[in-house]
Amino acid sequence: MDVRQAVTARRSVRGFLDTPVDVAILRNLAETAARAPSGGNLQPWHVHIVHGEAMARLKADMAGVLARGETETPEYAVYPPGLAAPYATRRSDIGEALYGRLGIPREDRAARRRWFADNFRFFGAPAACFCSVDRGMGPPQWSDLGMYLQTLMLLAVEAGLATCPQECWSMYPETIGRFLGLREGRMLFCGVAIGFEDEGAAANALRSERAPVGEWLSVVEKGKE
Repeated sequence: MDVRQAVTARRSVRGFLDTPVDVAILRNLAETAARAPSGGNLQPWHVHIVHGEAMARLKADMAGVLARGETETPEYAVYPPGLAAPYATRRSDIGEALYGRLGIPREDRAARRRWFADNFRFFGAPAACFCSVDRGMGPPQWSDLGMYLQTLMLLAVEAGLATCPQECWSMYPETIGRFLGLREGRMLFCGVAIGFEDEGAAANALRSERAPVGEWLSVVEKGKE
């Protein structure tokens, strides 16, 4: 597999088999991904791999949190307030496409909430990683985290694994921080579900659209005079 194939094949998978993933493979992916670009070579990412019995405990812990209706102060706003077109439209369209694949109508809010809760079961994945960063870091270092995560996910594709980056975990920073033992001053950025794709899962038939290149790409051949 070349890089272009991996980029094209990567997508957010929302249905995994319970087949375990060798932790040695997970460690190798995480270590290799650290070659991602990093401004000033800060390498601001901190990564925790969760699998096996720890994964089972975390899923059980989160099931309890959700059953009790507990909420926490999110680490950050996943989407900007007042999101306008075309971004709000794209977000709405992908949501409706996903629920359409699942056969969940707009008016069935309870079913949509149950589906969203599956995020906190990692969509059945047997392993995950969590990425955190020191609170003193700024937007450029968040960009570094994104490059690390993309590199990790492309390497996972090469290894025959599927992934789903999940910013939803930023909604429960206290629970996850305690579970991982994050030190004071560390901010949880996101989680990534990792495992083998369940090709029979309805959600995995979805392939998100990308905006026409003319909407976002400009080629500058001659600057203003």
